Amino acid sequence: MSANYILNNPAWLGEIPSHWDCKKIGSLFTERKVKVSDKEYPPLSVAKIGVVPQLDTAVKTDAGDNRKLVRIGDFVINSRSDRKGSCGVSELDGSVSLINIVLTPRNLWNSRYVHYLLRSQPFSEEYYRNGRGIVADLWTTRYSEMKSILLPVPPRSEQDQIVRFLDWKVSSINKLISVKRKQIALLHERQSVHISHIVTHGLRNGVAAKASGAEWLGDIPEHWHTMRCKYLFSERDERSQDGSEQHLSMSQKHGLVPDSQLDERRMLSESYVGGKLCDKDDLVLNRLKAHLGVFALAPQSGVISPDYTVLRPNTERLLPSFAETVLKSDCCRGELRIRVRGIIEGFWRLYTDDFNTIVLPVPPLDEQAEIMEYIVEFRDKAKKYEDTLTQEISSLQELKARLISDTVTGKIDVRGIQIPEYEFAEENIDTENDESMEGMKSETYEE
Repeated sequence: MSANYILNNPAWLGEIPSHWDCKKIGSLFTERKVKVSDKEYPPLSVAKIGVVPQLDTAVKTDAGDNRKLVRIGDFVINSRSDRKGSCGVSELDGSVSLINIVLTPRNLWNSRYVHYLLRSQPFSEEYYRNGRGIVADLWTTRYSEMKSILLPVPPRSEQDQIVRFLDWKVSSINKLISVKRKQIALLHERQSVHISHIVTHGLRNGVAAKASGAEWLGDIPEHWHTMRCKYLFSERDERSQDGSEQHLSMSQKHGLVPDSQLDERRMLSESYVGGKLCDKDDLVLNRLKAHLGVFALAPQSGVISPDYTVLRPNTERLLPSFAETVLKSDCCRGELRIRVRGIIEGFWRLYTDDFNTIVLPVPPLDEQAEIMEYIVEFRDKAKKYEDTLTQEISSLQELKARLISDTVTGKIDVRGIQIPEYEFAEENIDTENDESMEGMKSETYEE
């Protein structure tokens, strides 16, 4: 079975089958603008994985009584261009922040077809093209601007077939992506275990060992020492007088870097006067998240949040890179966790006096250098393999996006295709990198 095609006005659609309709969003959906509280309707996140229960990574706001109602079957899309692709048909009743647009279908669409169509890359580009703003990453599209966008409307029976076809094909691709994600996870696990062993036991097998006296360390090479952090670091608390220094931001993904190197949006302070100063190779800890591994060596001199801790390594005993690697190792992470203080999780802090009680292994400096040289080479090899897997995942995702776009716009005629038995598989997306930004916090600097 083949389809005849007609050329329609919207460039994003191009040619569509002649037996399909083409209608404006305003005639196919109504906007739902009912305000509700998240106490009555559970909060939902609108993210690149779709509409889901509020993610742990979502930035919370105080606007819990001023949210939009979402019903099962509604299509929800984030109106801001910096959240492009954050949308989906909801399978839950709930509430979302006001930055989102909620649409209710007027007719009996196949909701999965709507989900595929309005999450497709061509529609996403067309949606944001109809918006307005001062700069690209602050572009916003309102319902009044999107309601005139033309959508393809296949017969209902063909919508159903498109969904069956895409569920089948997308599942096959998702399974391949899942295998490669598991390979990356296994690589990370093995890499962490190996590095933890190296920094606590050294590179050579069969050397004489002794008890370290620290439960988390166990036995260490006989010629190594152990010391509490109190004797390995000194705290520094110098403040910026005019805020003119390079501002450095802490990121769990990138470490401590200049703001210009961050790929995530965040609101920054207008003034860095009173911020803490750090120099290259100082160890900078986010006290609220240090037990989660959010600390790093400063790559250069700069100014940071006054709530961070700045520790200067004693380089006569410890290489800064070795110190950071030991503290970030899986086996040492528990030592950080048991030393945090606070009433509830999320407000736990790691104070310097508690940090100072941690016992670290201290090999001779030349052996520390040898260990770090090995680890750098080991990480480089692991990263090359991970980069290969990541590129393969990217290629599969591009294939999936093109398949969905071509099918929902009629470029691929699926009416006569027999769908075999299969097990549907969702793509397992990393939600930590898919945050629902319902608000943004800023860093404050006070003297």
